[in-house]
Amino acid sequence: MGDTMSPAPRADRDDPADRDGASDRDGASGAVGADGGSGGGARPRRRRALRWSAAVLAMVILGTAGAGFLYYRHLNGHLKKDALNIGDAKDRAPRTEANAAGQTPLNILVIGSDARDTKANQKLGGARETFGGPPLADVQMLVHVSADRTNMSVVSMPRDTLVDIPKCTDPGSGKTYGALQRTMTNESLGRGGPGCTVATWEKLTGIRIDNFMMIDFAGVVSMADAIGGVPVCVDRNIRSKNSEGKGSGLKLRKGTTYVQGEQALQWLRTRYGFEDGSDLARAKAQHQYMNAMVRELRKNAKLSNPNKLRKLAEAATSALTVDPGLGSVAKLYDLAGELKKVPTERITMTTMPNRYVGARVEPTEDAAKLFRLVREDIALDGKDKKKPAPDKAASTDPAAADDSIAVQVQNGTRTDALAPVPGRATTVAGALADKGFTKAVADASAAPAQDTTLVRYPSADLEGDALRLAKVLGIPAKAVQRSTDVSGVTLVVGADWREGKTYEAPKKDDSTPDTAEALNASDTTACMKVDPGFTW
Repeated sequence: MGDTMSPAPRADRDDPADRDGASDRDGASGAVGADGGSGGGARPRRRRALRWSAAVLAMVILGTAGAGFLYYRHLNGHLKKDALNIGDAKDRAPRTEANAAGQTPLNILVIGSDARDTKANQKLGGARETFGGPPLADVQMLVHVSADRTNMSVVSMPRDTLVDIPKCTDPGSGKTYGALQRTMTNESLGRGGPGCTVATWEKLTGIRIDNFMMIDFAGVVSMADAIGGVPVCVDRNIRSKNSEGKGSGLKLRKGTTYVQGEQALQWLRTRYGFEDGSDLARAKAQHQYMNAMVRELRKNAKLSNPNKLRKLAEAATSALTVDPGLGSVAKLYDLAGELKKVPTERITMTTMPNRYVGARVEPTEDAAKLFRLVREDIALDGKDKKKPAPDKAASTDPAAADDSIAVQVQNGTRTDALAPVPGRATTVAGALADKGFTKAVADASAAPAQDTTLVRYPSADLEGDALRLAKVLGIPAKAVQRSTDVSGVTLVVGADWREGKTYEAPKKDDSTPDTAEALNASDTTACMKVDPGFTW
């Protein structure tokens, strides 16, 4: 098919077993243990879970600790900074429009790096032969905070998702990395830095990323220790060791246990012993930890203790690499203040829906739907109140008379499965003339495939004309977009209008797909099921 795939050893350098899909990078030593092989006879599923996401998310919601960061401006020097987006500027996703109140959502990409660039990181990550090699972004998690700050959605992506990585230029060395197709998403980090991972997400999702935060192995351990105990639950005793001695080493009694430090890291990395031994099971365990951590941080009075807070602040600022927009303690504090507004019961954790392609995975149609919900700032918990749409017409120049508006009509009805409808642009142009748009003409040039019908315009003086056209046809105002790719008001007839002369806007399903496996942060009943082969 002409697609390229990067060599597995580079993307799966955990240990030799992982290269055939048997395990992933769990080769830690000591108390952390090492997962590998298959436990209890279960067939491991290769959905890559977020190993350290619980500790990483702690930083994102750190504002729950209160105003302590204001006292730690001297920690600014600890923060490492890198460029936000190092892809081509012309390929950036558009900014999300403000809501009726003038508010905009906030999108933060949280990245977990597997870099073996220090002795501590090498010890925790194992794989001695990869010391100093290109880092991989094995944790990728988009944190979306709604414009009105009433809810937060978290979308994590499996590390072996096949994506198109755009051309990226390393801001330090100036080296340019060419674009890649169908490559594991975790390779993006080694192609110039976290800014390439951001560019990859924007290319895939169409979501504009405002900031990123990156953390490595050692940073996660220090954060997990600084946070303190977090309650987790198992439905029977568990010991994560199989007959070959592989596993995280986690040993807990049935019921709820408070874990911290290395034991918390064991929980986050455990795969063998939870449910079917798959990465999906591990993701569930990590989401349980994250949600419990949120609740603990928000209710635990100990975090008002200056010494406790200082330890957490020291660990956080030493562990993080951020973009310039978050490059100071004051900016992190401001971010924390925004995140603090979101109620615990309105935080939803999800995993990007995916399907297998050999030993890898790719986004499904449900993933596209999940990304759309985030782009449109629709809460994943389904508790959104009806939000008034901004009145674009009130702030634009008045439209010209219908018979004076020149309209180019393009045929964008092609889909992956269907050829474009012949003569569709001509048919719709004729229908527009019947409605009074006598200057409507078919554009014979090839148009890109378009799932939904859009109206595009090139400059502010034509926005009113574009909105008028959309209103007459019954096209939603949010489907009216400014674009430099057109020279005048342009109607792109999409795959949702393959026949007839009257446009009917498709009914939207704004429910979160079941395949996203949503878990609410207020759920205190979550308890991991233990494989009987790993009990004691």
